[in-house]
Amino acid sequence: MAYLINNPKPNKKMNSIIRKITQTDGSLVPLSLRLILGLIMAAHGAQKLFGWFGGYGLKGTGSFFESNLGMSPGVFWAALAGGGEFFGGLLVLFGFLTRFGALNIAITMVVAIISTYSGAFFAPKGIEYPLALLSMAVALLISGGGKLSVDGTLMEKGEGS
Repeated sequence: MAYLINNPKPNKKMNSIIRKITQTDGSLVPLSLRLILGLIMAAHGAQKLFGWFGGYGLKGTGSFFESNLGMSPGVFWAALAGGGEFFGGLLVLFGFLTRFGALNIAITMVVAIISTYSGAFFAPKGIEYPLALLSMAVALLISGGGKLSVDGTLMEKGEGS
């Protein structure tokens, strides 16, 4: 990866894209957001995809999406939501392609707010929880992964070569 970032000959446009996605500063502030958001989202995705942590798995979640939310085909939408949460959560947790992972989470939370929580702001069926997760994802979209992230390590190696 450091080779791609530092070698301008193969593809300048690709290098620029990779640099923008992984660029971050040396701040520790994103670390707390990454750890909490990454763990929460990876666990929620694992519930949807694999049935872990008391979830219903892909088939059960797909049935819920289809019958309760009107999202058909349910398994397809459950796979998209679960994948965005699980893989986006892992990317955010480790700070690797943090902005891409945060974007997946942000999109999933916007869909959740619109499809599941619209019309109610406060608990028990309000949007405050997915809205807080969306806000965390947007903050990471802006800041990047920070100092203790794979992105930060890649940037350090890229500058030192």
